[in-house]
Amino acid sequence: MRKKMTKKLLAALLTASVSIGLLAGCGGTTTTTTTDTGEASSSEAAATASDDAAGETSTSGTDKTTISIYRCTYNLATPDTAQVQKVQDAINEYIADKINVEIKITDLASGEYGDKANLALANNEINLLWTASWWATIGTDDLYRQNAVYDITDLLPGTTLYESMSEGIWEASRYDGRDYFIPVYKEAYEGYDLKTRQALVDEFGWDLSTVETLADIEPFLEDCKNAGLKYPYVTGKTAMFYRFYLDYFDFFSGYSFLGVDRETNEVVNPVQSDEYLEFCTLMCDWAEKGYISEDDVTKVTADTVCQTQDWGFNWWTCVPGDEANSEGRDLQDEVIIEGITDKYAHSTTTLGSCYAITANSTEEQAKACIDFLGLLFTDTTVADLFTYGIEGEDYTLNEDGRVVQNSESYSHSAWESTSVVPLTLMEGEAEDKVQEYIDKNNEAETSCAAGFRFDKSNVEAQWTACVNVFDQYGFVLENGGYASADVPSIIGQFQAALDEAGYQDILTEAQTQYEAWKAGE
Repeated sequence: MRKKMTKKLLAALLTASVSIGLLAGCGGTTTTTTTDTGEASSSEAAATASDDAAGETSTSGTDKTTISIYRCTYNLATPDTAQVQKVQDAINEYIADKINVEIKITDLASGEYGDKANLALANNEINLLWTASWWATIGTDDLYRQNAVYDITDLLPGTTLYESMSEGIWEASRYDGRDYFIPVYKEAYEGYDLKTRQALVDEFGWDLSTVETLADIEPFLEDCKNAGLKYPYVTGKTAMFYRFYLDYFDFFSGYSFLGVDRETNEVVNPVQSDEYLEFCTLMCDWAEKGYISEDDVTKVTADTVCQTQDWGFNWWTCVPGDEANSEGRDLQDEVIIEGITDKYAHSTTTLGSCYAITANSTEEQAKACIDFLGLLFTDTTVADLFTYGIEGEDYTLNEDGRVVQNSESYSHSAWESTSVVPLTLMEGEAEDKVQEYIDKNNEAETSCAAGFRFDKSNVEAQWTACVNVFDQYGFVLENGGYASADVPSIIGQFQAALDEAGYQDILTEAQTQYEAWKAGE
């Protein structure tokens, strides 16, 4: 294994208003606590923030600036517009004496969000839009290229919103050094682990402490196969090279065929690396041995397979609190094997969930959006309402003051709603959840390419063609779809097809842009 780059911590990830270890116990109440550093807790900061935020909009008197918010609903198949209206009204009532802002919420089901939000955007019907770096049609790159987002660089300093996160978070979220997006504060890094079932660990007496690399689980996969499990290792229809090999490459493009070599700090073609040959050979070997089902190659594996008893190991995204919160996830006891990769802060890791103020907004509306987000990211009542809904209707509090979501009318998750800091803890979440996020974020290694954003506009056609080639060859290779002995020749065919699709143009363009970025041009 190559020597890794010297670790650089993600500097000062949280400011005083965020560096806290406890959340307020229940929605609508605040308590003043201090950490062992003597800094004020989030609830104290939220109370101060609410007072300070009142003067941040340009409205005056009793006039309110109305902002239209579009967000995606993942927890429900179809949002209940009547309940969304009730939540909207409750938020407006609460914030009425804090900021001169009224909100109008439009919740859209995830399956229709891209199309409907894009149409509303084109019709100038949105002021504040939820988005993410990974969205294909309304993602951060799309919005930036279309000049659809408001440049809030000069509006942010000194606001409650800006002070709710550290400069390091904002810096990693910028495009060309300017602020266009507001990251939802959660894990600010990327890293990958493995998970298995506690029942299997107990049955076979596995010593998981021996697992340091992906290949180390092979003896356990043999046990799973012999026990009759259909999916000893389930990929979930996912190509995993660009995830499991983060220690070697920064895959800034999101595909296995382009990345920055962490050792040389240069843009390279990972498909031609020893690591790619190693990974694809291992996957194909495992498939031959019956450890990987052909369902993953043919993309018919059910998304709910990990809610059954028919799997052994699966990949897992490293998130804070895995060990404390693994019990009950996916409806059964699970064990997380941490550290298959290190954790890295990349150009997109802070924008895995974020908000954008639309370019069609007036300055007054932009300031109103910033005011509202300032409360959303620091005030427990606003955060709970926006995420969980109305207490007694959309959720209840158990005897420990923890949220139990039980609504079929309104339900969101923290990751796509607000900062983890002010939210009331959910049932089963660790008491030190917020501190865990802070600690894990500070442990992350800043990637060599953090801040670099590849502009594909000059090679758009070639890029699309190469993505299609990847689906034909790369996806199959990375899911064990060929004979292991044939992997070297198939990689050769893969590369030839990439080159025919214009890959060398992409590589040259990325190398040119990256060198210019390093030089500060």
